Amino acid sequence: MDNQLFDYSPIVERAPIHWPDGARVAFYVGLNVEHYQVDRPSTSIFADTRALAPDPLNYGWRDYGPRVGIWRLIESLDRHQVRASVMLNSDVTERYPQIVRAGRERNWVWAAHGKNNSILQADMSPEEERAYLTEVIDTIEKATGSRPRGWLGPALTETFRTPELLAELGLGYVLDWANDDQPYRLNVPGMLSVPYSIEVNDVQMFVGKSLSGPDFVRIVKDQLDQLYADAATSGRVMSLVLHPFVINQPFRHRYVDQALEYVVNHPGVWVTTSDEIAEHYARTA
Repeated sequence: MDNQLFDYSPIVERAPIHWPDGARVAFYVGLNVEHYQVDRPSTSIFADTRALAPDPLNYGWRDYGPRVGIWRLIESLDRHQVRASVMLNSDVTERYPQIVRAGRERNWVWAAHGKNNSILQADMSPEEERAYLTEVIDTIEKATGSRPRGWLGPALTETFRTPELLAELGLGYVLDWANDDQPYRLNVPGMLSVPYSIEVNDVQMFVGKSLSGPDFVRIVKDQLDQLYADAATSGRVMSLVLHPFVINQPFRHRYVDQALEYVVNHPGVWVTTSDEIAEHYARTA
C-alpha cells in the first residue's frame, strides 16, 4: 500500500526555515529513559540468552541505565547546561520516581515513549491503542506535572492510526519517522514529524556497529559540521539520541562529555528541546 501519512517533499524545494537568533542548527538531546519487563526479550548485548526468562545478562545490562548510568549523564548535562528531551516510558514514573524528580528539578521536556520498551505498539486494534495511548499520556502528565506534546513509540513502533489518535489526545508531533533533517507536517491536522536520528544513536553506534568512544565523538562532530554547512540558507535539526545503559558505561562516559562540549560551543547552534523545535516550526513555517 502507498504511504498516506506524509507526502514526498525534497528538501531543496522547501521554503527556508529560520531558527531563533539566526542559528543554523537546532540541537536537542533525545534521552531515552526506559523500563523493561524481566520476562520479555528486548535490546540485547548478547543474543544467545535474550529469549530466556529471566535473562540476567541482558536485563542487568539494560538496568544499569536507571541505577547508575543516568546519574553520570545528568552531571554532564548540568555541566554543559543542556536541558534534556526525555523519551519517557510511563512505567518509569512508578518504578524510578527519583529520575522523574531529577528531571522536574531541571525542567526537562517529557515526550511520551509508551508504557515500557517491552510492549510494542504494532498490531493493536483501534480500541486497544486508544486506551493504551490515553493511559500512557495521562500517567506521564500526572507524574511530571505537564502533558507530553511529543511521542516516540517503543522501538519507534506505530500503527497507521497512531498520529491521528495522538492528535485527538492533544499531542503535536511524533519522532518515529526518521527520514528528514527538518520538521514537516503530516497529513494529520495539527501533527508534525520532528527529526530523530537512528544512526547518531548510541545503541546503533556501540551495540550495532561496535564503534569506539573516539569514533562516537568524531561522528557527532561530523554530523554537526555537515548540517551546519547544509543550513546556510535553511535551518536543520540535529538530535543526539542517548541511552544511559549504553553511553554512560564508565569507559564511554568521557566521550559523551566531549561531544556535548563541542556542540554547545559550536557557533550557530540553538541548544534546545524537541518541544521548542516543534513549537517554533508550527508557529513560523
